[in-house]
Amino acid sequence: MGFIKEFREFAMKGNVMDMAVGVIIGGAFGKIVSSLVEDVLMPIIGMVTGGVDFNGLVAKVGDATIKYGTFIQNVFDFLIIAFCIFLMIKAMNKLKKKEKEEPAVAPEPSAEEKLLGEIRDLLKNK
Repeated sequence: MGFIKEFREFAMKGNVMDMAVGVIIGGAFGKIVSSLVEDVLMPIIGMVTGGVDFNGLVAKVGDATIKYGTFIQNVFDFLIIAFCIFLMIKAMNKLKKKEKEEPAVAPEPSAEEKLLGEIRDLLKNK
């Protein structure tokens, strides 16, 4: 099997394509969540904390500058993103649970199946 043909078969497998779609959607979702954090939630958190800009918090140790404010900002971002993903997965699981709970309607048995059932019942009673 040629290298190109083997690569084409690998690239066209369902799992690889699903993963590619997931990565693309994940990137777009990441932008949405980042905007939510930076543009909506952090200004509110800033108001609650008295307008403290976490990114500006630094400490000098000798010649080194420790930017612990950026670390705090990244921790907040992570917690908010993790919470958003948790809510999304929880909602998806709830939808899946509802789909599973809906009883499947059995199709009406055909005339042949009804006849076979009657024969089975007659044989059972003998």
